[in-house]
Amino acid sequence: MDTFAKRLQERAKQLGISNAEAARRVGLDERRYAHYASGRREPDLVTLVKIAATLGTTPNWLLGVTVPSSTDLRLAALIDRFSNAANGMSMSEIEMCVIQAEAVAAAKSKKA
Repeated sequence: MDTFAKRLQERAKQLGISNAEAARRVGLDERRYAHYASGRREPDLVTLVKIAATLGTTPNWLLGVTVPSSTDLRLAALIDRFSNAANGMSMSEIEMCVIQAEAVAAAKSKKA
């Protein structure tokens, strides 16, 4: 199964919705969306952008494209994953994650 299909399924799971519900939200026929989620077909650019926007993510994430923000590709991939996960969180949940990250960074700086 290709990255796009895996990411579609992963994002639906993060949102707690079925493929049928994702298709409904995007405005696509369930059968057409099922082809995308199974890897049998790929959407055109307009449909890809519509799917990404509706599911609260980016086309790059759905396609597995990472743009390194640093020379450390693993770090860039982790930041991309975190950013995508944050799209499915409430503001208070994101704030809690930021507080946790700041606490980890503060503890690390005290050790140094």
